[in-house]
Amino acid sequence: MKIQFWGGVGTVTGSQHILKSGGRSLLLECGLFQGHRQEAEEINRHLPFDARQIDFCCVSHAHIDHIGNLPNLIRNGYRGKVLMTKPSVALSRLLLLDAAKIQEGDIKYLNKKRRERGEPPKEPIYTTADAEHALTRLQGISYARREKLGPFTVHFHDAGHILGSSLIDIEVENQRVLFTGDLGRKKMPIIRDPVQVTEADILIMEATYGDRLHGDYRDVRNRLATIINRTAERGGRIIIPAFAVERAQEIVYNLKLLRQESAIPDLPVFVDSPLASQVTEVYRSSTAYFDTETQTLVNGEHDGPFDFPGLRYIEDVNESKKLNQLHEPCIIISPSGMCEAGRVLHHLKHSITDSKNLILIVSFQAQHTLGRRLVEHQPVVKIFGEEFPVRAEIEVMNEFSAHADRNALLDYVKNMNLRRLRRIFIVHAEPQAAQAMIEPLHQLGIQEITIPEKGAEYEI
Repeated sequence: MKIQFWGGVGTVTGSQHILKSGGRSLLLECGLFQGHRQEAEEINRHLPFDARQIDFCCVSHAHIDHIGNLPNLIRNGYRGKVLMTKPSVALSRLLLLDAAKIQEGDIKYLNKKRRERGEPPKEPIYTTADAEHALTRLQGISYARREKLGPFTVHFHDAGHILGSSLIDIEVENQRVLFTGDLGRKKMPIIRDPVQVTEADILIMEATYGDRLHGDYRDVRNRLATIINRTAERGGRIIIPAFAVERAQEIVYNLKLLRQESAIPDLPVFVDSPLASQVTEVYRSSTAYFDTETQTLVNGEHDGPFDFPGLRYIEDVNESKKLNQLHEPCIIISPSGMCEAGRVLHHLKHSITDSKNLILIVSFQAQHTLGRRLVEHQPVVKIFGEEFPVRAEIEVMNEFSAHADRNALLDYVKNMNLRRLRRIFIVHAEPQAAQAMIEPLHQLGIQEITIPEKGAEYEI
């Protein structure tokens, strides 16, 4: 068996790994790379492998850095199905069509500029038609089901990261390879805790937060209330860039509980995103995947965990524009989570220069993104190519992270059969986070720990 790593190495985006056995190839994920825009476009446009040589494909969950380049994979000749859980299929339908729409809009704007410079037009990485074709290849399976794919037998386990997320357990050549996908945290709201898989020979392990610890989630609502109350008292707006999947729903869930406890004022709350609204509908129809606490809330209340008086889901673009004319305190939740696209850019443009306002960062911010620049407290940032001084207060709440932190990652490995586990590949991590995991993993007795480079292939 061989394992080759093409994405999600040295970075947290663009997940793509290939397992090879007996002349057959299994692709684990085909995500979009995010970062410097020109570099990202070049990487995403040209797959680093021949899609026609891939026999099978499995995906851990429906985040765009894990599913976002599936249309390009299929357009370039992949002929098989793409296996993922049923909630992941429902979410992927929304996210892939949204990604295609964004790319078509971006390329339309870019080509206008290129025409002005006398340059030839460019094509989007993929179109809505490509995305729609890719959707016909998605196959939903349950956590309990084992699927035979040539020499590979795959079994999905709940990863506790987002709705439908999975660890992918692969049996091949009398060995077990466990791919964590994105590993979630214990005792988080809405979804269940990660399933502990104990048996594996090879572990392909994410380490997004391999060098960091999260705050205690039990304190999250107290801190969130303090931030909201402080901003409301000075008459400011609260802008929360949030991923449309999981993070937006989690923020709404916590705001609902704070309102019920009278811990925050009855500010108007807007979820400004057609995509987040559609994703929330998927959540409402997937309550069987919720944890016990959230299921109790679903069964015991008329409006459920994602609705409360004063909350509005905004879909119409004109209604979105009107939000920037509001002068009273309010809360606006809007994608994208890394502030790279979407309506949140307009809200930031209209809020970032006023010291009364607050930008609340609740998601991981990759290098070279606007969100990362805000986290780094850069005094001036560019939005739509225009420079804006950052006068709004910037707060970061890593407590909301859906990724396991350093201690949780190590605890997960500790609870595996360490006599059997002989090698770990660290992926989905920036270099510093990956390096920080090596010594503590050695201390657990794991001798072979590899941080693969892009394109590197290993024989197991």
